[in-house]
Amino acid sequence: MQVTIVATQPFQDQRPGTSGLRKKVSEFLQPHYLENFVQSIFDSLPGHEGQTLVLGGDGRFHNREAIQTIVRMAAANGFRRIMIGRGGILSTPAVSCVIRKHRAFGGIILSASHNPGGSHADFGVKYNVGNGGPAPEVLTETIYARSKALTGFRICSADTVDIDRVGETRYGDLSVAVIDPVCDYAELMASLFDFDAIAALFASGFRMRFDAMNGVTGPYAKEILEHRLGASPGTVIRGEPLADFGGIHPDPNLVYARELVADLNGPDGPDFGAASDGDGDRNMILGRQIFVTPSDSLAILAANAGIAPGYRDGLVGVARSMPTSRAVDYVARALGIPCFETPTGWKFFGNLLDAGKATLCGEESFGTGSNHAREKDGLWAVLFWLNILAAQRKSVERIVRDHWRQYGRHYYARHDYEGLDPRVAAAVMSELRKVTLTLPGRNVARHSVTAADDFRYTDPIDGSEAEHQGVRILMSEEARIVFRLSGTGTFGATLRVYLERYERDHLRHGLDVQAELGELAQAASQIARLAERTGRSEPSLVT
Repeated sequence: MQVTIVATQPFQDQRPGTSGLRKKVSEFLQPHYLENFVQSIFDSLPGHEGQTLVLGGDGRFHNREAIQTIVRMAAANGFRRIMIGRGGILSTPAVSCVIRKHRAFGGIILSASHNPGGSHADFGVKYNVGNGGPAPEVLTETIYARSKALTGFRICSADTVDIDRVGETRYGDLSVAVIDPVCDYAELMASLFDFDAIAALFASGFRMRFDAMNGVTGPYAKEILEHRLGASPGTVIRGEPLADFGGIHPDPNLVYARELVADLNGPDGPDFGAASDGDGDRNMILGRQIFVTPSDSLAILAANAGIAPGYRDGLVGVARSMPTSRAVDYVARALGIPCFETPTGWKFFGNLLDAGKATLCGEESFGTGSNHAREKDGLWAVLFWLNILAAQRKSVERIVRDHWRQYGRHYYARHDYEGLDPRVAAAVMSELRKVTLTLPGRNVARHSVTAADDFRYTDPIDGSEAEHQGVRILMSEEARIVFRLSGTGTFGATLRVYLERYERDHLRHGLDVQAELGELAQAASQIARLAERTGRSEPSLVT
């Protein structure tokens, strides 16, 4: 294959966020836009020549075309083998699994995660390093710097690669291996969980509904839940990956998965419900008449980890993102293990996992995972819950309420203000940083403020630092308000406000979440002067 160096002009807007570069499809379709970013990745990877690259995505619009471009560029840049999921499909956790199992140099994931798909929606490119996890900040900053100075990219002229048939083919010096996207991942799950016990649970008449939201997890869930574990046909709904996700927003929460929620709340609902997002790294857990918050789910998995074969040796530690509720902190304290508080972004868990300091990790944004991979993993969390249900033979609600009785309940909610003018959102955060200096000692929503700060993280493994990760208003263990700008959107800015209140009295564990957090929500709005500064009288989304 002949290598061509194509002259180009740099783009100034290719700074990767917490999960790679996400833009509208129309921006990626600009001449050389995708090529420039991919070349910036390759230029930032010393030692990649002769190595193996894993490549796949969630099947969204432009996935297949982008794969063909990246294959030709990878060959031109010296990679000697590329592993591609059949049809271009690989979930984000599956990419991590394949990188680790086959000791690949790294991988490129084509996804915008839970963002909408389609010709007028979102697309994304993310690079994962050799441990299977997202590129650390030092690498993403290197990629960004290179993108602003790029003058040319390398690409081969080659025939279209057949990505729909499993097998290995040579294209000149390049070997392209099209792999079953599910096989390696399913084998890993079988090594972690008691598939026999879960199969017996389904055989007993246990009913489940899994909503793949027309995202990448459909094939994984069908193979594992229906074929290997014996769940009834039709357990997996919306199980075919679609380029536009069937016109839905593939984000597993109470708003965008409302049909599943209604099903679980119906008179003859299934025993267990779950959903995953576009690229398969998020999860939502439901029982009859109960929604399990991601923060509570992480805590419950930690408290019951010994049930699953892959975790019977115990947990060395747990980690949560700073905005995630402190429910798992109480479990860690009871187990006598450390609990690490990191910035938002799965890459911050990587060092802890690699160093053997943590076993389970989680974020409030419907993401949970463990040391089996270096990404959060939606279906893994669902299988973990199934293993617990199979062992305890209790309802989801009973498991949650028993947990609250033992550890107390953390009332928790997130209020999103989406599509804000970035300048307005930045000004809100800037003013909040000043306000933190005046808050300690004051009463907020009948709680005394013990501390307020702009969260700064020092990595305990490599000493790297991350600043301006969110403003925290702490009221001892009783309550907390957190303000943070999200880095996952492609339009405007999203300001997230997190509210948390701890309740030890089990007689008060069945109260309405929003009512219990109403005073905190009002206080947060007043402290940040949200109505005045944003023009919004209420959040866009409450989860």
